Amino acid sequence: MSFQNHQATFAAYIRNPEKNPLPTGAKPERMTMYRELFFNNIDGFLTANFPILHSLFAEKDWQNLVQDFFAEHVCHTPHFSEIPEEFLAYLQNERKNATDLPFMTELAHYEWVEMALSISDAESMQMPVENLTQIKLKLSPLACSLAYQFPVQKISSNFIPVTSEQPTFLVVYRNRKDVVQFLEITPLTFQLLQLLETQPEQFAETYLTQLADFTPTITLAVLKEKGFEILEDFVKRGVIVAV
Repeated sequence: MSFQNHQATFAAYIRNPEKNPLPTGAKPERMTMYRELFFNNIDGFLTANFPILHSLFAEKDWQNLVQDFFAEHVCHTPHFSEIPEEFLAYLQNERKNATDLPFMTELAHYEWVEMALSISDAESMQMPVENLTQIKLKLSPLACSLAYQFPVQKISSNFIPVTSEQPTFLVVYRNRKDVVQFLEITPLTFQLLQLLETQPEQFAETYLTQLADFTPTITLAVLKEKGFEILEDFVKRGVIVAV
C-alpha cells in the first residue's frame, strides 16, 4: 500500500471507525487514542464557539451532531480558528436532519459572526460626530447588519421558538473597547446599513435621500431628521466609520 493510500485509510478510520476498516498493522488501542484526540479537539472548538447552540442539545445528541460533521464534512482549511466557519458551511449546505431545530443554522451563523468579529484584525477609523455631514461614510469592517427569520439573540435553553411571525434585524459590532455587542434594529435601519455596505463612500445625506425610496409614507424631512440621529448614534458606537 502506498503512503497516500495508507494515510487515507488512517484518516477514514479516525473520522468514522464504524464504517471504515482498521489500517493495516495498526493497533486498535492506539487508533482509539488518536481518534479520541482528533474528535475531542473538534468537539472542543465547536462547543466553545457555539455555546448557545450546544446548550440546547442533550449531550448525546450534540455528540452525534459533531460526529456527523467530523465524518462527513471535507474541510478546506488547515487552521483550527476556521473550524467554526467550516461547521457553518456544513449546516448550510450538507446537514439534512428533519428533527433539527428550525433555527439551528441561523443561530449558528449569529454565534459565528460574534466569534469572527471578536478575533478580527480589521481596523476602523474613528470619526468625530460633528463631521458627520462632511465626511464620506461606510459600514465599519467590525460591524455586520443581519436579517434572520428567528430572534436568534433571544434564544436560550429557556426560550426555544418553534415558529416566528416576523423577521429579526440586527447589527452586531465590536466597539472601541473591543467588546462585541448587538442591537436590534428596524427594517428601515437595516436597509440604511445595507446601503452603507453595498454603496460605500457617500455622504450621509445621499444615503438618507436614497432611503426615501423605500418609505413613501415618510417625508424626506422627517426621514433626514431621524436618520441623522441614527447615524450619529452608530458613529458613536463605531458601527459607521469614515472612509
